[in-house]
Amino acid sequence: MQKSLTIDPEKCTGCLQCEMACSYQSDGLFNPSKSRIKVFNFHEEGRFVPYTCTQCDEAWCLHACPVDAITLDASTGAKIVNADTCVGCKVCTIACPFGTVNYNSDTGKVAKCDLCAGDPACAKACPTDAITYVDADATGYERMKEWAAKTDAGMTAGA
Repeated sequence: MQKSLTIDPEKCTGCLQCEMACSYQSDGLFNPSKSRIKVFNFHEEGRFVPYTCTQCDEAWCLHACPVDAITLDASTGAKIVNADTCVGCKVCTIACPFGTVNYNSDTGKVAKCDLCAGDPACAKACPTDAITYVDADATGYERMKEWAAKTDAGMTAGA
């Protein structure tokens, strides 16, 4: 059974523990700028929203790579960047519609979430369960419809 990251922005406090855990897991440094997950701060609303690679089924980054440096990990469903193969051309960063594939100027390669080989550090570090790693069937279209209905009801009530 495959799993996927689920993000609940309503639970995020902006503590950045996910960014710290990710950067340490991936690069051995506590440095949010090296993290593959980012927390966006909506200053005006006082809200925080974590975002990272959604491991798209279509995987435009994977298909765009001219040297096949991005491959599918069949056990986790993650699209993995092979640093030995990556030439740093950044075509995948352009292909990603969500902006979650990033160029690392220190290495001259790209970096993206790889689900920490099936044990995501960001989810383990999140103290509020704003980021969880759950059965992939518990995410997706039905969950999006539920969220949209809840959001629409809140907007209608506030009008």
